[in-house]
Amino acid sequence: MKRLAGFFTAAGLVLGLALSGVPVKAQQPAPQHKQASPAAIAAAKEILALKNASAMYANAVPNIVQKTKDQFLQTNLNYQKDLNEVAVVVAQKLAGREKEIGEGMANAYANEFTEQELKDLVTFYKSALGQKLLKAEPRAIQYSMSYMNQWAQSFAEAVNGEFRAEMRKRGKEI
Repeated sequence: MKRLAGFFTAAGLVLGLALSGVPVKAQQPAPQHKQASPAAIAAAKEILALKNASAMYANAVPNIVQKTKDQFLQTNLNYQKDLNEVAVVVAQKLAGREKEIGEGMANAYANEFTEQELKDLVTFYKSALGQKLLKAEPRAIQYSMSYMNQWAQSFAEAVNGEFRAEMRKRGKEI
């Protein structure tokens, strides 16, 4: 269970980075998709519920409110008390807006899969193997990410060594 929480923490971090204003291609307007059927949207929402996707964005509103407040504080330290109070008001006013993320995710699924495919996926996720996948996949992803990080670090050291060796051949130590 701790590993599952760790996965969702990592997924939340990824979502947080995506929402943080880091310049990315995704800031272009989203592509227009066909209007999915209500049944397709419902199946997509069921898949997301089975995957507990809402855990990834559950704290999106308070996190973005906090980040915005912190940004204002950097240049307005004398307003700290007011900004702290306003943050509470803004968070309460905008509470629940994170559900828009779930709606968008459901629409994305409904546009990538047919209604029948979504229904088949629901059936799969409710099967014994699907349940096992839902439980084991976060660990597999966590282990995969750990392996990729270790590999990247080791590979970066090899690349560093190659650079040094090639530069040495040119009579230059770096």
